[in-house]
Amino acid sequence: MTSYLVVLGVAVATTFVLTEVMRRLAIRTGAVQDPDERRVHERPTPVLGGAAMFGAFLVAMGVAWFLPELRPVFEGSSAPLGVVLAAAVIFAVGQLDDLREVSAPAKTAGQVFAGSILYLFGVTLLFFRVPFADFVVLSPDLAPLVTVLWVVGMVNAVNLIDGLDGLAAGIVAIAATAYFLYTDRLTDAGLLAADSLSPLLAVIVVGICLGFLPHNFHPARIFMGDAGAMLLGLLMAAATIMVGGQTVDQFSGQTFFFFAPLFIPLIILGVPIFDTAYAIVRRAVRRTGSVTAPDKQHLHHRLMRLGHGQRRSVLILWAWTAILSGMVLYPAYTGRGNGLVPFGILALGVTLYAVLHPQARRERERENGRGKRPALTRGERTAAPRTGSARPAPPD
Repeated sequence: MTSYLVVLGVAVATTFVLTEVMRRLAIRTGAVQDPDERRVHERPTPVLGGAAMFGAFLVAMGVAWFLPELRPVFEGSSAPLGVVLAAAVIFAVGQLDDLREVSAPAKTAGQVFAGSILYLFGVTLLFFRVPFADFVVLSPDLAPLVTVLWVVGMVNAVNLIDGLDGLAAGIVAIAATAYFLYTDRLTDAGLLAADSLSPLLAVIVVGICLGFLPHNFHPARIFMGDAGAMLLGLLMAAATIMVGGQTVDQFSGQTFFFFAPLFIPLIILGVPIFDTAYAIVRRAVRRTGSVTAPDKQHLHHRLMRLGHGQRRSVLILWAWTAILSGMVLYPAYTGRGNGLVPFGILALGVTLYAVLHPQARRERERENGRGKRPALTRGERTAAPRTGSARPAPPD
């Protein structure tokens, strides 16, 4: 545990320092993201945060390699090298997209390539657990496919929640902390080898997020961009693969924690994913613009239109993530309550849907404001067109 704390401290300190360096470099080189109609930030913001995260990851891995207690993690295994190479690929793809927009197929190809590297170096799913059922042994022809799909899914899940200042970094920090506690619990129970790479990756992810958050919490001075978000997703994918995908022994809570780092952001993404799908269908039916055009109907936009600022919206989602993490940790530490986890998650989902559903929101607005439209945020006022009425009509 002392060695893990050393790595954690190195990751935090290195990320914090490198982020400031990258911020100044981005300003000098013009690597900034300008505000537009679908983003909530109001001034040009540097986007080289992912470079600081990747640099801190390499430094933390190097320090871990020199620590005698963690040396067994690197000896006799190609997995650490595979993770480093895959991280380099995913970072390069994300950074290129941050500086020069990359097409969706090209970005997906880069994610597939990174997942393939993990598989070739031994970070591969061997078993796939089905909730409330047994595990499935993957055949040699299915293992690489499922591994790559897992990586692509995790990478995009983290990338999609990077919509407000500090949101992705905070959510991943909470999920990675919970996952480290779970791997520590497995180690104490003798079900996870002491030389597993998974807890080390989880600790490094926590350190990277904690070191980045002081620069990224609202008002953000720098963004992690796709480079940082996809890097975090890849590291969490590798960590989950090497525990849930390579462990046969049964343990309380194992099914949920195999899915947890992906499960948590996907639960949070449930409403915005529905919103996006609904927006695509709506535009297709009305034939107004591109069906893939982004809009301002995602979860964080809805929270802000309810009157929550950026900080409060982020804190709400952090709290939700912490509750979900506690739900999936409870069975691991008590040995009971597996059956309650999905019902608790479902209850949270229903609650959120009831609060944020457009019709329910309009009813509350009519009761509290007698039909008055909610005040726009500063970002929405800046992006709103100035033709016609003084205040633009709210999105449908």
